[in-house]
Amino acid sequence: MPLTYDAARQLILGKIRPLEAEAVPLLDGLGRALAEPVVATLDLPRFDNSAMDGYALRAADSGPGTALRVTGYLAAGSLERPPVHPGCAVRIMTGAPLPPGADAVVPVEETDGGETTVTLRRAASRLDHIRFRGEDIRCGDEALSVGTVLRAPEISLLASLGQPEVAVVRRPRVAILATGDELVELGEPLPEGRIVNSNSWALAALVRELGAVPLPIGIAADTPASLAEKLAAGLEADLLITTAGVSAGDRDLVREVLAELGVEQVFWKIAIKPGRPTAFGVKGRVPVFSLPGNPVATLVTFEEFVRPALLKLMGRRQVLKPPVRAVLAEAVSKKPGRAQFLRVTVQSTPGGLVVASSGDQKTGILRTSLRANGIVVLPANHGDYAAGDAVEVHLLGRDAEWLSG
Repeated sequence: MPLTYDAARQLILGKIRPLEAEAVPLLDGLGRALAEPVVATLDLPRFDNSAMDGYALRAADSGPGTALRVTGYLAAGSLERPPVHPGCAVRIMTGAPLPPGADAVVPVEETDGGETTVTLRRAASRLDHIRFRGEDIRCGDEALSVGTVLRAPEISLLASLGQPEVAVVRRPRVAILATGDELVELGEPLPEGRIVNSNSWALAALVRELGAVPLPIGIAADTPASLAEKLAAGLEADLLITTAGVSAGDRDLVREVLAELGVEQVFWKIAIKPGRPTAFGVKGRVPVFSLPGNPVATLVTFEEFVRPALLKLMGRRQVLKPPVRAVLAEAVSKKPGRAQFLRVTVQSTPGGLVVASSGDQKTGILRTSLRANGIVVLPANHGDYAAGDAVEVHLLGRDAEWLSG
C-alpha cells in the first residue's frame, strides 16, 4: 500500500541530519544556516551615544526659550568628551559618545542652531534621544542561534560584533543521475527516438537555487553494470538524486541496483499524483531519492520531498513551506485516494489569493510548469472541488516571497 503524502515527508525528514560546520569569510555565509550559536563579545551599542544631531545637555537646564552656552563639539568617532557643565551644552552628532554630565539630547531642529549660544524651543526630558550601552545586545548574550539563516541584518550584526568569519553548515554536494537508454546529453547528436537529458539540468538548477552544489554525473544505461558504476559514484556525495527507472517495468532496475550497493530502502511509492513511483532510501548518512523520469513529475517531487530534505541537510530550521490559503477560480475534478498536485497561477486580489490552473495538467505538458507560480495540494481523502472552494498552496520561486509576505 503506498504511503500517504504526509507520512512520506515525515519518514524522509526523520532520516536527515544536518551536515558538519565549516568556517567561512563573513560574506560567504550569506544565505546559509549557522552551525554554532553566536555569543556576543561586545555590548551593542558599545557606549552611550546620541541618536540625533543636536545638543547634549542637562535636562534640568532646559526649557522653552532657554539659552545655553555651547562649550564643545562632538563628532561621531570623537575620542575626546568635553563635559557638560550647568547652564551649558555640547554640540553633538549622531553616534557620538554622550559627554560626561549630559542626560539628554535636543535635536538641532528644536533649537535655533546656534554655535556659541543655543536657544531651545522646548524642554528636554531625561534620557531623550540617547542610545544606551548594551540596549540592543549585551556582552555574553546569545546574539544568533543555531539554524539562523544569514541575511543582510545578520551579516551586519556579526560585523558589528567584530566577526570576520562565521561557522555555517557546509554546502551539500548533490549527485544527480539520469537513467535510460533513450537519453542523450545536451549538445550531442539527437537521433530519432531519443530525447535530451533535461531532468539533470532542471535538478541542477533547483539544487543551486537552494544554495547547494549540484554534481551531475551523467546518464546510466538501463543495465545493471552501468547503473552500478554510476550509482556507486553518486553515493560518494552528500545526497543522491536519480530520475527514471523506478516503476515496475522490465528495465526499471534502479532500486534493485541501489539495494545491491547497500542502500536501505525506506519506502517505494506514495499515494500522490503525479509522482507515485517515488522511492527514498539511505546509505549511512547519504539520502537517496529516486524520482520518476517524467520532467513534470521530477519537478513536483523535488519541490515536495527533496527540497525539505536538502534544507534540513543544510541546517535550516524551517524546511517545509507554510501553506497559503487561496480559493479556486474554477472547479477541479478529482478522485479520492491520492493527494494531487495542481500546477497553478496564483493572483493576489482585494479579496485574497485566487488560483487557476496554469494549463493542461497532463504530466507530459512542461509548458504548464513554466506558467505556474504555485502548487495546490489536494488531500487524498477529498473528491471534486467547486469554484470558490478554499485550498492550500505551496508558492514557488520568488512569488513565495512577495505573495506570502
